[in-house]
Amino acid sequence: MAVGFTQHDPSRTIRAPRGTELSAKSWQTEAPLRMLMNNLDPEVAERPEDLVVYGGTGRAARSWEAYDAIVATLKDLEEDETLLVQSGKPVGVFRTNKWAPRVLIANSNLVGDWATWPEFRKLEAEGLMMYGQMTAGSWIYIATQGILQGT
Repeated sequence: MAVGFTQHDPSRTIRAPRGTELSAKSWQTEAPLRMLMNNLDPEVAERPEDLVVYGGTGRAARSWEAYDAIVATLKDLEEDETLLVQSGKPVGVFRTNKWAPRVLIANSNLVGDWATWPEFRKLEAEGLMMYGQMTAGSWIYIATQGILQGT
């Protein structure tokens, strides 16, 4: 799942599908797809052209290429598969079972001596990490309500 590193694209306007028509294979994958897309809707996101949902840095995906790969994968995911997203980039699809989560997301994971802001910023500049804030990177941003409830 190799992807590029374009973080700014003013030509993109994302709107989540509405209604009962599926754009993915099931509602179990349609739901996270719509949550991701809704986070980048211009009526919701702070800077959707930069994938920033809120907080100046909270991204929904690491790059536009990663966003496109996530969307394509969610649309094609089977009922017994799970997508793994690491810091805003899809890194694998695993055969699981129909009761398993469809998506697992891990954001901004640094350990030990590397868990410093300088190291994080270096990795972010190299396109290897993103800051998902509290809810942007997990595609569940619901504005002020979510932040107040989460803090």
